[in-house]
Amino acid sequence: MVFGYTRVSKQTQNTQLQEDAIKGYNCDQIYYEKESAVKFRPEWESLYSKLRNGDTVVIWKIDRLGRTAWEMIKLMEELNENNIRFISITEGIDTATPMGKIWFQLNSILAQNERAVLIERTKAGLKAAKAQGKVGGRPKGLSEDGLRKMKLVQKLYKAKVSISEIRKTLEIGSNSTVYKYINHK
Repeated sequence: MVFGYTRVSKQTQNTQLQEDAIKGYNCDQIYYEKESAVKFRPEWESLYSKLRNGDTVVIWKIDRLGRTAWEMIKLMEELNENNIRFISITEGIDTATPMGKIWFQLNSILAQNERAVLIERTKAGLKAAKAQGKVGGRPKGLSEDGLRKMKLVQKLYKAKVSISEIRKTLEIGSNSTVYKYINHK
């Protein structure tokens, strides 16, 4: 069988580019993962458990399967031992050929390096921003709209309007938000 595998790191990301590329390989089954590669990947685990001698795994790009060279080389060995072909479309890797096996190992090392460089740049950027007095995350306090709503909530609450009426009138999504506005100083 030919299995396709797509992965994005977040639920909100789209796998369409990967799907379009993989569909050209006439996959019998495609697995769609929306999880970070650092965490457990249930779809990959499900696909991996179904692999048998002579099967093929097709992915869009090698980094969809893992982040460290060790992890990728270990996977390559496991697939090779079980006579499972591996194709990575973007890098042109096909482990059915000797050159494909070499490209797989080289690209595993490059994928690990790419991730390390990205982490290094991110840390450097955060450190530089902090040195300039910038702080990441959501700004503290309320926006202008939030301040306006907070004042209205406090007035309505003092006028003995019920929490559910305040929510309905001001289109506030939860009781906890109303209470935060009531208790805001």
